Amino acid sequence: MRVLLLLLGSLLIMTATPSANAEDLKLDPENTLFLDTTYGRVVIKLMPEVAPNHVQQIKTLTRKGFYDGIIFHRVIDGFMAQTGDPTGTGMGGSDLPNIKAEFNSTNFGRGAVGMARSQNPDSANSQFFICFTDCSFLNKQYTVWGQVVEGMQFVDQIKRGEPPANPDKIIKMTVAADEKQAAKTE
Repeated sequence: MRVLLLLLGSLLIMTATPSANAEDLKLDPENTLFLDTTYGRVVIKLMPEVAPNHVQQIKTLTRKGFYDGIIFHRVIDGFMAQTGDPTGTGMGGSDLPNIKAEFNSTNFGRGAVGMARSQNPDSANSQFFICFTDCSFLNKQYTVWGQVVEGMQFVDQIKRGEPPANPDKIIKMTVAADEKQAAKTE
């Protein structure tokens, strides 16, 4: 009996691989982002039901390849990792217009993805951040537009600093539906 249990356990371990696609996680591919880092893939569930304009802006920029190669320019231990500035200074944005705030009741907990902005609530453009821990003090002051559902261990590895001495970058960011479509055409 013990040998049988060991064999079954081994079989389960060998067949259980970490999923990295939206279908395995039962997510809508059109509202799922893959953020590839040097450490691994981060899967982000988008929340168009609470922040439709922010989600649309992020998807538009992602589909243009805007985020590919952009560094994490502000990474504060115990708080968050911020990216999305093509200048790497925290002062840049995209050529798209800024977005009006869509403050919502979604909690800024661990893995929450929110839009960075200046003091003007309607100044969000391309920069976003991922919370390392509970950041509920940001609730209803910044817009939550996504949630990390897989790969938070890779976010945790992003080098700290303002800016980090040798910053990590987004290797590639894609909408899951586009990656799935590209795989079909290959």
